[in-house]
Amino acid sequence: MTASQTGISTQAVLSMRSGGYYSERTYGAKQAIDKMLPLVKDALKPQPAQTGVVRVADYGAADGGTSREMWFKAFQALRDGGDAREIAMTYTDLPSNDFSTLFRTMQGLQGDAALAYQAELGNVFVYGCGTGFHVQLFPAETLDLGFSATAMHYLSVKPCEISTHCHAVGAEGEEAAAFAEQARADWERILLARAKELKSGGRMICLNFGIDDQGRHLGATGGQHMFNLFDRFWTELRDEGRITAKEYERATFVQYYRTLEEFTAPLTDSSSPVSKAGLKLVDAFSTYTRCPYETTFAESGGAMAPAEFAKSLIPTMRSWSETVYLTALDERPAGEAQAIVDEFYQRYEDFVAAAPEGHAMDYIHIVVVMEKA
Repeated sequence: MTASQTGISTQAVLSMRSGGYYSERTYGAKQAIDKMLPLVKDALKPQPAQTGVVRVADYGAADGGTSREMWFKAFQALRDGGDAREIAMTYTDLPSNDFSTLFRTMQGLQGDAALAYQAELGNVFVYGCGTGFHVQLFPAETLDLGFSATAMHYLSVKPCEISTHCHAVGAEGEEAAAFAEQARADWERILLARAKELKSGGRMICLNFGIDDQGRHLGATGGQHMFNLFDRFWTELRDEGRITAKEYERATFVQYYRTLEEFTAPLTDSSSPVSKAGLKLVDAFSTYTRCPYETTFAESGGAMAPAEFAKSLIPTMRSWSETVYLTALDERPAGEAQAIVDEFYQRYEDFVAAAPEGHAMDYIHIVVVMEKA
């Protein structure tokens, strides 16, 4: 089945859980972003003698909570360095995104008000763009810095349903090839759009889920395999007649985890359209961030009960994955679909509580830093 036959567009169905749920339950994502502060500071060096506006974009930012502290510190470093230029920050995400929570957070009306840089630093202006990052979002040569964390593994469309698994990491044959080709084409489109937007000398920093040189990826770093367990419990519901075979297949994540080579190939091939558009590779490497919920459980010395650990772990998975399962059931009444999805996550929680060893959502990111020539 082709992308046009599935009719599933990322813009149409994707969203993180709203009301601050996503940021509150994805502390590991925040830890991974905080590590990027030196790279962001290097891209935004204070220039006290310069005038004008520093234009920055955070692509696929969700509710903004996971990157807020990093941006506060980066912009504070500009001010501490004597750079008084106005800062225009635009958060981009899909039209389904929870921009209301994002704007409240940046103004100090939700979350930690001390990190609300829009209110605290002065001459910082925050905007939102409700369009996906697979196309150009800003006028040509206007952006000083682009940043994206844990977002660009999402594809623009679902190239096919995966018939025997829920994620491309478990796909085989033609289905695996279809996801790989869609990811290749999407990555080129993303980079060409950024090449147009960036000023000469401007940088783009990407921190995206990927597969490292040890074959590790999100939720599969040596213990239990998160996506295999997602598929296990969804398969159980199908085999028990709780969901249909069609609903089983429709729960296919519109994601692809690229390797470092797949990320860097368009930037290192001098004949590629991306290189010809002026984007050059500055640095690329993988990072590992241990699951903070598993860390708390392991370091509790037995004080934390397995059931309590399970209740802390499953919501961080649910915050970004629930939309996949609800969309798969969208032909059912909303209450009925929600009840099935609740049962699905409860099965996972009960499984972790019964045998907690090896369960974690460790993060594997591929970091790519590029510059517009």
